[in-house]
Amino acid sequence: MTAKYAIGIDFGTESGRAVLVELSSGLEVAEHATPYPHGVIDETLPGTGRKLEPDWALQHPGDYLEVLKRSVPAVMKASGVDPADVIGIGIDFTACTMLPTDEHGQPLCLLPEYADHPHSWVKLWKHHAAQDEANELNRIAYDLGERWLARYGGKISSEWMIAKIWQILNEAPDIYKRTDTFMEAADWIVLRMTGNFLRNSCTAGYKSIWHKRDGYPSRKFFRALDPRLESLAETKLRGEVVPLGTKAGELTKEMAALMGLAPGTAVAVGNVDAHVAVPGVGVVEPGKMVMAMGTSICHMLLGTEEREVEGMCGVVEDGIIPGYFGYEAGQSGVGDIFAWYVEEAVPAYVKEAADAEGVNVHDWLERRAAELKPGQSGLVALDWWNGNRSVLVDADLTGVIVGCTLQTKPWEIYRALLEATAFGTRKIVDAFHNSGVPVNELYACGGLPRKNRLLMQIYADVTNREIRIADSRQTPALGAAMFGAVAAGSAKGGYDSIVEAASRMARVKEETFKPIPENVAVYERLYREYELLHDYFGRGANDVMKRLKALKEETWA
Repeated sequence: MTAKYAIGIDFGTESGRAVLVELSSGLEVAEHATPYPHGVIDETLPGTGRKLEPDWALQHPGDYLEVLKRSVPAVMKASGVDPADVIGIGIDFTACTMLPTDEHGQPLCLLPEYADHPHSWVKLWKHHAAQDEANELNRIAYDLGERWLARYGGKISSEWMIAKIWQILNEAPDIYKRTDTFMEAADWIVLRMTGNFLRNSCTAGYKSIWHKRDGYPSRKFFRALDPRLESLAETKLRGEVVPLGTKAGELTKEMAALMGLAPGTAVAVGNVDAHVAVPGVGVVEPGKMVMAMGTSICHMLLGTEEREVEGMCGVVEDGIIPGYFGYEAGQSGVGDIFAWYVEEAVPAYVKEAADAEGVNVHDWLERRAAELKPGQSGLVALDWWNGNRSVLVDADLTGVIVGCTLQTKPWEIYRALLEATAFGTRKIVDAFHNSGVPVNELYACGGLPRKNRLLMQIYADVTNREIRIADSRQTPALGAAMFGAVAAGSAKGGYDSIVEAASRMARVKEETFKPIPENVAVYERLYREYELLHDYFGRGANDVMKRLKALKEETWA
């Protein structure tokens, strides 16, 4: 019997990657990454030179098509697989990454008359300039007693759909008026591949305040935000919301030619990069938290009932695995923090020493940081360089390092930053566990677990939990391929459920990271210091971070 394959395409923050997967074993036959030509647009608009304000993060929708054009043909060429044997395609995306489109599904930024307007472009997940709208949205929802607010930990994030839409309405009403539909980029790219527009239940549930039984918030709520938003759900957020694994349609002839695949190949509805990683590591039951670790971390967990958890990003029925409530939390800066330190703050002698040893700066710092014992640096840091997603849900919070002296070394600071992100994860784990959603084991996937062993040992020690590591280098893409196989179905050689697909295709490494008891004891003391700083700066005792940020915005203007 001829082997069958699916392609998973993972659209990340800086690049997109395609993986060709053999369906009976989960073997990843070929992979290819395409860096986005325009990258993250956070300073000036392409082609116009127009300067962006602080906290903006945009992207070019054409970059996503480049991934389809380059990476999919590349994996097909490298593998030598017959396109007829590729039965399904699944995709995942960072979220909420959203864009305004016209009545033809064309992004407004690609229309000449709107190319120089920032609000016509794709707003990347880490666009935080809608924080004012998020604050007001949360206040109004609380005052009105909106029951859905508890499903999102009591706060809606500035990263999500409604806050971003409201910012567009407030600052660019002409763009809002011209927009026919606000789409998640995940749904837009599926529309481009199939010609069919469907909203996937994952992004709708976690990022757009949609509920399987209740739908979107009421017209009354939207009217309370702004009378012009009253009919938002029925108009600019219209579109059928369908479950994960649903077949969105089939690859059109035009897109098949672009991608080097067969027309008619099944395409699954979109998904979120972190959520799709859960079946990618074989987690299909409660008690196991999956950490998708890269520039940021998303923490995914399954539960048997709907619970209220402080600062969670959302709980959605069937949001990750059918039959369970899927919980999400996250940290909006992790790998990005380490990259900031290496690129902007290490002294020249560190780079010179790393070059002399033939290693990159991260590896050089990790080696020396690993020689330190927990607590030896005398430092503790807060992990808010890109705001706080959970549990405080506040993009206006910023980073802190306490304990620096004239003797402090770069690798000590580097280790303190690694530890800070682990403390942030511990805060999230405790919030779930103490709210009746058990967290017994941790699973990690993404770039960081494969690159930094010290980081993973610190996470095991800080959380006092064993950590299993994904065997795939591209876990979200693998998970996306699983959903592509489900969209194709068993009749075509795929699977009829994601649980069945995960049982055959998912893999984790045999080696795990286990807590070291003496480290656990020291980190318990350090974590208490972290908690004191966390609550002091994050819960209103001292709003110096927000005052400084406001002053920065005043002087920028």
